[in-house]
Amino acid sequence: MTATDARTIPVDPVSADRLAAQGLTYRVIDTSSDADTEAFLRADARGFLDVDPSAESVQADREAIEVRRNIGVFEADAREGVWPVATVNSWTTPLTVPGGELEMWAISSVTVSGTHRRRGIARALLEGELRAASAAGTAIAGLTVSEATIYSRYGFASAVPVARVKVDTRKAGWVGPEQSGRVEYIDRETLRDDLIALHESERTARSGQIAGWDARWARMAGLHPAETAATAIRGVRYRDAEGTVQGAMAYKLTEIAGTFRSELAIRHVSALTPDALIALWRFALQHDLVDTVTADQRPVDDPITWLVADQRAVEFTVHDHGWLRILDVTAALQGRTYRAALDVVLQVGDPLGFAAGSWRLRVGADGATTVDAVGDADAPAQADVVELDVVALSALFAGGVSAARLRAAGRLRASADTAAALDDAFRTADAPVLGLWY
Repeated sequence: MTATDARTIPVDPVSADRLAAQGLTYRVIDTSSDADTEAFLRADARGFLDVDPSAESVQADREAIEVRRNIGVFEADAREGVWPVATVNSWTTPLTVPGGELEMWAISSVTVSGTHRRRGIARALLEGELRAASAAGTAIAGLTVSEATIYSRYGFASAVPVARVKVDTRKAGWVGPEQSGRVEYIDRETLRDDLIALHESERTARSGQIAGWDARWARMAGLHPAETAATAIRGVRYRDAEGTVQGAMAYKLTEIAGTFRSELAIRHVSALTPDALIALWRFALQHDLVDTVTADQRPVDDPITWLVADQRAVEFTVHDHGWLRILDVTAALQGRTYRAALDVVLQVGDPLGFAAGSWRLRVGADGATTVDAVGDADAPAQADVVELDVVALSALFAGGVSAARLRAAGRLRASADTAAALDDAFRTADAPVLGLWY
């Protein structure tokens, strides 16, 4: 896949004009400017309620954002180095979909200063990103969110749910199988390198994953200047019987007040084989002096409840995480594979216009897929009709959300049999997952 360089896409003129009418300047940050780059990063930290970053953190994060399209909104008379009143950045990344990959426009760092709320700035930022992504020919956009009530108005859907896991090790017990390999401790540099290599292999196995980046893995391993408790971060990896590294886990131990016992918080785990995942779970749950093990961003079919003797010792909370937004229906639907034959006409509503229209999706018994635009009056008699908006279509896309559930919620209109046929075609053998924030 040849990636589009998002930095070559200019700012959206519609959003630029809309903000200019309020005396605001909407522009790409010049990352060759030390002052503007630092101002962007400090404004971003302010927006997410983080501590003001140190000079070392600014330098480390600068390397990460230099490959991204960073946009700031400024008062019209702002000088170089003045903090923007709003920020966003974006880049293109491979998104794993059933049967392969699609280029996705990833959106991050969406912040608006508390001094400039209720002025339509967030709308200008997000719609501007979608128009830029569409202009770049990108079929789908994605983000992870701090506030879950904002993004559906722009056509995004919670498409990749994940699970938050909490295990009471005093009750859980262990019934998982034995593995022929071994778990070993590793230093933080090795942990970082293993996480990079393992994620790059693992991410292609399940729909919903995206590529990582160096600064992210440095944070997970406790090597980023912003990690104030870096010395508390530890790492282990699993080698199979042949000595090949098949999994790794970054974790942090925190003492439970007054108990001389600890909580083990898994920061990230990557496993290429079932044995690797089982061995790493076992290490965590049987760790000395640990009463509680927690992990987040786990797939909703994680086997943890079947590895313990008492399933009631496991709190397994499914929540939204990966949000997707289809921009080009034909390219998106043709860019993935399906698990069953299907012939439907999707009548898609989209207030922003990108995905609006009627589309006949045909999947043959051999998996061959065609997507054709059709007029509403020209829907073929043999095709079932599904009425839905772009949010529902985007929710279905990765294979992690049920059409039958969307139908029950009134989010799509179709017969029960048609909704079941959609599920048969769109579902994935393994649950989609997104193992990182961006």
